[in-house]
Amino acid sequence: METTSTTSKGTKKGKSANGEKYVYSFGEGHAEGNAGMKALLGGKGANLAEMCRLGIPVPAGFTISTEACTTYTKIGESAMAALLRDEVLAGVAALEKIMGGRFGDPENPLLLSVRSGARASMPGMMDTVLNLGLNEATVAGIARRSGEERFAWDSYRRFVQMYGDVVMGLKPINKEDEDPFEHIIDELKEHKGVQLDTDLDTDDLREMVARFKALIKQQTKRDFPSDPWEQLWGSIFAVFRSWNNDRAKVYRKLNNIPDEWGTAVNVQ
Repeated sequence: METTSTTSKGTKKGKSANGEKYVYSFGEGHAEGNAGMKALLGGKGANLAEMCRLGIPVPAGFTISTEACTTYTKIGESAMAALLRDEVLAGVAALEKIMGGRFGDPENPLLLSVRSGARASMPGMMDTVLNLGLNEATVAGIARRSGEERFAWDSYRRFVQMYGDVVMGLKPINKEDEDPFEHIIDELKEHKGVQLDTDLDTDDLREMVARFKALIKQQTKRDFPSDPWEQLWGSIFAVFRSWNNDRAKVYRKLNNIPDEWGTAVNVQ
């Protein structure tokens, strides 16, 4: 992979397998982007880079460019993953070094968020995945480091629900449809005789995760992924796909946003 030197004012670093640069890192006061790069990095990515350059304490991360999204729509997921692989690996390694954790490490787990970010604001139109990197081993690590086992399992059940919805497609099609995950939550609360999610204990949350995973397996014929890297790639491409979901297309039409702009993906 080709690399060039980077300064806080630079905008070039490593390149992908086809010679294009798709990933722009930021952290510790340095960034490969800036506020003037919204067309390439989207509004969120450009502003994260600019805040980092200004010395505002922004958690480290990287932005996958809007150009990657438009290329993905032309060549598909497998080919795009091959082009992005080295740059994404380097991006994760850089943010691990800055943040002091390791993605997928059960002893010192680093969790990620994966968010969309078009050059024009499209609030609520595209997808987000939070708490990415959790599995039963890293949940145990979070519990040990925080001293809060319930917190760790509550984070995990939220992640499984969000990933199942956003990446694996278990979301209600219409507003009138019942959310299958919320149905499980309501069943557990009724069985326990409680009204609030916060009234459920750690064992209840373990049971909830097991039921969520069983639902995913039943509905998709696939297991919920325990490999953090599989979770990351699934989330990246889910955000790319969400650029062309029905609500995003309608929003773009109503607001005169060109389809060819694409969305960036922010991993942080």
